[in-house]
Amino acid sequence: MVNNKSNHYFYFEDDFIRDLRCIPLCVRRKLDLIGIKLKLTHWLDFNLNEKTKIVNWPDTQNELLDLKIFLKKITSNSKYGEAKEIERSINQPWQDKNKIPEQVLKAALERGIKISIEKWRNLNELDRFAFCKLIRPSHEHQNLDKAFDEILK
Repeated sequence: MVNNKSNHYFYFEDDFIRDLRCIPLCVRRKLDLIGIKLKLTHWLDFNLNEKTKIVNWPDTQNELLDLKIFLKKITSNSKYGEAKEIERSINQPWQDKNKIPEQVLKAALERGIKISIEKWRNLNELDRFAFCKLIRPSHEHQNLDKAFDEILK
């Protein structure tokens, strides 16, 4: 499935997108889909052309397989080791249009925001991915408020 926002940056990512010093959510989604754990140190070693190429990589199923091969190849001689394979994201909460994850509902309610199932269904996969990543307990949540403002406006 082609996601029309496969290379979209969120405004709340703006502070680190200009120089691509962090892995943007659009790339993190692709990594989850192909089952690759890319370290930030790998990302920082890539030049701007490589980072831009990855950001703009199409996300059709065949193209994503090519991305996996590309990432394994360009990290194969890395001083940080080759990018590791992890379990591909299949049937994750962000991939389900028909059920709002409890953590997202709770985070929204804590902010006085109501997300209807219709609203959730109308979000694209990258938007749902962003919410699910930003609400994780291990995440700092510093961009969660901005994400609610940007995505649900």
